[in-house]
Amino acid sequence: MWRPDGSNDWSDSDMTAELDPATLRDAFGHFPSGVVAIGADVDGTRVAMAASSFVSVSLEPPLVAVCIQNTSTTWPRLTEAAAIGISVLGESHDGAARSLASKTGDRFAGLTTTTSVSGALFVDGASVWLDTQVEQEVPAGDHMMVLLRITDLQVREDVDPVVFHRSSFRKLHRAAG
Repeated sequence: MWRPDGSNDWSDSDMTAELDPATLRDAFGHFPSGVVAIGADVDGTRVAMAASSFVSVSLEPPLVAVCIQNTSTTWPRLTEAAAIGISVLGESHDGAARSLASKTGDRFAGLTTTTSVSGALFVDGASVWLDTQVEQEVPAGDHMMVLLRITDLQVREDVDPVVFHRSSFRKLHRAAG
């Protein structure tokens, strides 16, 4: 196995970390990810949450997935909607990501949103909007993996993503050349 110091000889004593939630969260945090807002208009009310566990799944059919904590009180409300919007948040949205992830207060403070005809809710200024519908929910430990079918999309090439890494929001740095 490869080691961070460049050698390839991990011993059994190198693999002694406890698999408790704090250790796992720290380990998973070493993998940088984008952040998405997941939202919908539910009976005239804006409902949204933030997630960093977002991944493209399939081109045919067009599918993406997010992982939602089983304890989420927002996800059950979103499943009442006919359509769910996925907004890939841009580098100016670090505050929006924190607000949408909060358990209390106004999640939409300082945010401008747009609602599609289908009822999907999007954060203005995002790099991508995906209009989606729930395709399948798969139990996965303390989370639910949700497959979403894309029904429409909009891309803004001029917006760079916000990156979540080790519990901090970061911006991409373009290499010279």
